[in-house]
Amino acid sequence: MSDHTSTNRMRVLGTEIEFGIAAKDPSAIDPVSGSFAVIGHYPRLPAPGALWDYENENPLLDARGFEVDGEREHPNPDYNRQLNKVLANGGRLYVDGAHPEYSTPECSNAKEIVAFERVGERILVACLQEMARVRGSEQCVLYKNNSDGKGNSYGYHENYLVSRSVPFDRIARVLTPFLVTRPIFTGAGKVGAENQTSQTEYQISQRADFFECLMDLNTMVKRPIINTRDEPHADAARFRRLHIITGDANMAELSTYLKVGTLDIVLDLLESGADLPQFELDEPVRAFKQVSRDLDVKDTVKLSGGRPTTALAVQRAYLSAAKTFYASQDHSPTTHDVLLRWEDVLNRLDRDPRLLENALDWVAKRHMIESYMERKGCGWDDPRMKLMDLQYHDVRPDKGLFYTLERSRLIERIVEEDDIQRAELNPPTGTRAYFRGRCVSKFAKALYGASWTSVLFDLGNTTIKKVPLMDPHRGTQALTQELLDTTDSADALIEKLTV
Repeated sequence: MSDHTSTNRMRVLGTEIEFGIAAKDPSAIDPVSGSFAVIGHYPRLPAPGALWDYENENPLLDARGFEVDGEREHPNPDYNRQLNKVLANGGRLYVDGAHPEYSTPECSNAKEIVAFERVGERILVACLQEMARVRGSEQCVLYKNNSDGKGNSYGYHENYLVSRSVPFDRIARVLTPFLVTRPIFTGAGKVGAENQTSQTEYQISQRADFFECLMDLNTMVKRPIINTRDEPHADAARFRRLHIITGDANMAELSTYLKVGTLDIVLDLLESGADLPQFELDEPVRAFKQVSRDLDVKDTVKLSGGRPTTALAVQRAYLSAAKTFYASQDHSPTTHDVLLRWEDVLNRLDRDPRLLENALDWVAKRHMIESYMERKGCGWDDPRMKLMDLQYHDVRPDKGLFYTLERSRLIERIVEEDDIQRAELNPPTGTRAYFRGRCVSKFAKALYGASWTSVLFDLGNTTIKKVPLMDPHRGTQALTQELLDTTDSADALIEKLTV
């Protein structure tokens, strides 16, 4: 059954999380070496010799219709295997620059994203623990956040499969005001300011300070609110992969759930040609930073033409459009739940953001820090506040401040513990990730490599056979479970697929 009957297809979703890394002894290990060491110690890797197939990847293509200059990635096989780990859940663990990074497998809804993101935290913790066991002591600390507090930001990227028939300029026009204002429920919270922006004691978003233009292909410098990368990881004639780079990496499940779930809904309306709000911000980059510094969620931002509005008003307009649309459309239980929670969160933010200290990252973190300041009689300028900010995102369950909230049941949950545990070795059932993940586990010895669009098998005699996965809606449990359950070898699988 599709998750969106209005568009006759569930949407394929995924996220990528770059983890901050700090060495216990900086003189002994640098971030790049540390990142390679971390991912190299994951103890539950079914096919450690598998590489990543880069053939259908080109990050230099721009959605505005051109290709920028640069080198496409084609590492040699040995380096490729060091750089990439193909996971049993259909996802990917790898090194990006100077960070360990985890990509969820392709999911079908926001609730699945929450479970597969949460298990990503645990996969990285397992890496740290195994590394400490092998080397005799803890070497590194990892943070699921977006800033080291020293002017460096690292990414959290969302990916949404969208029909190629929707013009990119329309997508950009509709999403700009939505992305600029959604930090009021998606922000991870941050002590201070960076990137030569206006000073503040505390702000809502970790990423807002680092965005400098409206539209561009870059993700590391001159960061744009609308990223124009056109790399669909699918049939380019039919699909577009919308690459969203403005979001914070969240610890709180509700923040992740609403971040992905609300944008999924807005895209559903876009693809269906539904009525959507007509906002045009006067200065989107400036407005992004204003929203991030507005802890009462009441300040105005300027629309083109000078008329004022608020982040809450913008979000309420999108919510209202969604409620109108779904009133006459069948929709999934997940969509229904996201709509209810979206409205509830906006209402509570309107009354008093502090009402959400048990639900949203930026409010929960602020409450923890302010409680500490009150006990200790110190202020925001005390260096311990930045340390608390960082420690909130520490992925080690016995050290991370977020996990103390979770253990005390002081933060809202979206998924069950069983959902998270199952997500480590079992792929989602409703996308091609099911076929990829099952192949990684079942045919591990014959697995030569994989990518988002392929699974490659080494059948001996220097023969590499590729199974293409260009349609993310195929390779599902419904379509391939019987085939995989009744096939004992990669050779037999290839034979059945080529009949």
